[in-house]
Amino acid sequence: MGKALFIAEKPSVAQEFAKALKVNTTRKDGFLESDTAIVTWCVGHLVTMSYPEVYDEKYKKWSLATLPFLPEKFLYEVIPQVEKQFKIVSSLLNRPDVDTIYVCTDSGREGEYIYRLVEQQAKVDIQKKKRKRVWIDSQTEEEILRGIETAKDLSEYDNLGDAAYLRAKEDYLMGINFSRLLSLKYGDVISNYLNTRYTVISVGRVMTCVLGMIVRREREIRQFVKTPFYRVVSTLDCQGSTLEGEFRAVEGSAWYQSPKLYKENGFKEKNDAEELIRVLSQAQPFQAVVEKIERKNENKNPPLLFNLAELQNECSRLFKISPDETLKIVQELYEKKLVTYPRTDARVLSTAVAKEIHKNLKGLCGFEPTGSFAAEVLEQGNYKKIASTRYVNDKQITDHYAIIPTGQGLGALRSVSARSAKVYELIARRFLSIFYPAAVYKKVSLVTMIGKERFFSACRVLEKEGYLKVINGKKSGEEQTDQHLLTRLQNLKKGSVLLVKGLEIKEGETAPPKRYNSGSMILAMENAGQLIEDEELREQIKGSGIGTSATRAEILKKLISNQYIALNKKTQILTPTLLGEMIFDVVSVSIRSLLNPELTASWEKGLTYVAEGTITSDEYMTKLNHFVRTRTDAVLHMNQHIALREYFDASAQYYPAGGKQGTVKKTAVTRKKK
Repeated sequence: MGKALFIAEKPSVAQEFAKALKVNTTRKDGFLESDTAIVTWCVGHLVTMSYPEVYDEKYKKWSLATLPFLPEKFLYEVIPQVEKQFKIVSSLLNRPDVDTIYVCTDSGREGEYIYRLVEQQAKVDIQKKKRKRVWIDSQTEEEILRGIETAKDLSEYDNLGDAAYLRAKEDYLMGINFSRLLSLKYGDVISNYLNTRYTVISVGRVMTCVLGMIVRREREIRQFVKTPFYRVVSTLDCQGSTLEGEFRAVEGSAWYQSPKLYKENGFKEKNDAEELIRVLSQAQPFQAVVEKIERKNENKNPPLLFNLAELQNECSRLFKISPDETLKIVQELYEKKLVTYPRTDARVLSTAVAKEIHKNLKGLCGFEPTGSFAAEVLEQGNYKKIASTRYVNDKQITDHYAIIPTGQGLGALRSVSARSAKVYELIARRFLSIFYPAAVYKKVSLVTMIGKERFFSACRVLEKEGYLKVINGKKSGEEQTDQHLLTRLQNLKKGSVLLVKGLEIKEGETAPPKRYNSGSMILAMENAGQLIEDEELREQIKGSGIGTSATRAEILKKLISNQYIALNKKTQILTPTLLGEMIFDVVSVSIRSLLNPELTASWEKGLTYVAEGTITSDEYMTKLNHFVRTRTDAVLHMNQHIALREYFDASAQYYPAGGKQGTVKKTAVTRKKK
């Protein structure tokens, strides 16, 4: 009887598989072996794509004459630093006594790619081996055993494997061709401007698009002109409590659709606001009459669960942690069995998981910060109907469900950093919150008339805390108006009269767009370049974004290491560098489409279609080769050197003199002259 070979992505994961199998293993060099099983591991990628000079020595020297480089057959090679482990894994794959291979690399496109490259390079005779794919959502013993028991034939993941190969080929061809092309064509323009020896222009399918988003946002801020406006606000006496009202020039107002208004609630000139106050102050008696009153309850439901992008955004906002660091933390929590698979785009649970969710809850009873909430959920049985809520939806899950606590391995929290423990608590609170009712607010909206003009007021008070007590860990910190005022407003009716204590002008001004921070950039990438603040709307329009949950943090990290953008670690704000703006201008005048988020997202969508079997690899490659060839040919026949100098001058004024890598100066936003 042959042996089963289990191949994990990392040594630590291999150890968990060996433990779960409960076999007596002997540790050997690079693997563990028992009478029936062998467990080994990669160390991330063992095989990579070969550089162009491996195809032909002529490609070693960068030359426009050798572009575009579009090989018919791609070459691969073992990464020298991990050659020893590759040889170990390769020999195990080809051992005659191994008849079944269990692929246990991370359950996703990249994990698929890691294994298939090794199998390809090891020249495994796949006709003589059974190959099974283990697909798991956490590293608990129960989930590992379930994954092994339900492992499907590897061939069922061939489309996913094809998409993985294509993603690598796409990044390779665009990176190699466009980086060489633009470096040779315009690198000297940048070097001469910055007075440096040489400049390599690094271009990437996703990286360049993200750079474009950051540069464009910075330029929007520079070009923004602040517009001042003046609001008229009333102060009303409501049975001893003070109520504010805001003037709006709605239909019926003497100022309705007046060109003197910036918007319906603000004047362009202060003297016009003063004129309104003068007219209203002449009214006798000086009072406000209730024209309309509306009372209603507002429900605020618990948010959906975390996927990686949402978690990265929240960690950036709350803890000022970069997306890259968040990914490292949640990956560590995953490997310690504390949370489920982190590289997920889903924000819901599967029906299968929902049926067993009491196990996660029971385990969380032992987590001190949230244990009482988990116990309460179990005691009241709130979890029993979770499958019928919006938090469970099989159609919204592709590879993995949302990130949730497993309820296991709590002892491992003692070995993680305080910051990692905070992230775990954040995940636990978000998870537990979905078993609690909505927060309920009482809201009263009021329209009062002073003379012939209308003023609008609103008051909102939290009546039932619901899930907020779980997710905040304390009493809700949301803005709440005085409960006494709400009580008094409840007594009002149409025709009620309120004393006007005064009218005043409040000056405001339009605000420029916000710079991206590391978290909001991840969300913008997930939503194909759109920064959508509203969580519900994000879910409605979500499709294939820029990059994937597994790669977005790495893209930002690369842009920072290339010194194309700068990250303020305290605020997590992202700004371009002068070099980054110059790279943007080079791409803009040569291959502008690389800066287009929608186009970049469409490439990612194409990979999804390959993984789903909707289009073939050949169809995808034909389009990819055509894109690279036509864009390369266009650049070879253009000359933008003179135009670029003007663009560089326009950007340089915003940076310290001569500062190649300096962060952007604080942009002065112009105020519109009156």
